Amino acid sequence: MLGVIVNVITVIIGSGLGLLFKKGIPERVSKAVMIGLGACTLFIGFKGSLVGENVLISIASIVLGAIVGTLINIDGAINRAASRVEEKFKRKGSEASVAEGLITATLLFCVGSMTVTGSLQAGLTGDSSVLITKSLLDLVSSMMLASSLGIGVMLAAAAVLIIQGGLVLLAGLLSPLLSTGAINEMSCAGSILIIMIGTNLMGITKLKVADYLPAIIFAPIIYNIIPLIEQLLNLPQ
Repeated sequence: MLGVIVNVITVIIGSGLGLLFKKGIPERVSKAVMIGLGACTLFIGFKGSLVGENVLISIASIVLGAIVGTLINIDGAINRAASRVEEKFKRKGSEASVAEGLITATLLFCVGSMTVTGSLQAGLTGDSSVLITKSLLDLVSSMMLASSLGIGVMLAAAAVLIIQGGLVLLAGLLSPLLSTGAINEMSCAGSILIIMIGTNLMGITKLKVADYLPAIIFAPIIYNIIPLIEQLLNLPQ
């Protein structure tokens, strides 16, 4: 769990520094930074989406994720949970909400091959080198994000602890299901959500990205189910 703890600490430190810098940044500069972060987020999303090997898996996972997420109203639940924090910490005149910062940071910190492979490696072999490397990247990212999106980015440290910590603890059980192909499809689905986040940051859209989060879970499940279906279809009559 060393790598996970280090990652949580770096997110908290980076977010804290970003919040300090935010106090001295004029609103017009903050808006310009937000658009720049949105553009960078789009780049990260497009780049990550290219690792997917089967576009049908991406389509199916996004559709199923949207259906499930909308029915259980994940976005509404997150916004309600963040409302009390937002009342205390939201900067007057700021357009970014606590929920937006939390969702954006959680996706950027917890979606991707480094998160999954690093956590599985730490859980199976005790080697936290990948997670520690990721922590350094998240230190810089959290500082930049918090300077524009506020306290919600710091709250994403809890998501890092839960998601990465869970992967480390369950590494032995999950490793057979999370092959390289499954991780790639999961990263692809998550990257599509990151693209949606990017358009939100740039003010192009106002999508409820949280409602699509189940897509990240559906992607590796569908990837592992497809070979089973193919075997059934090829059974001798």
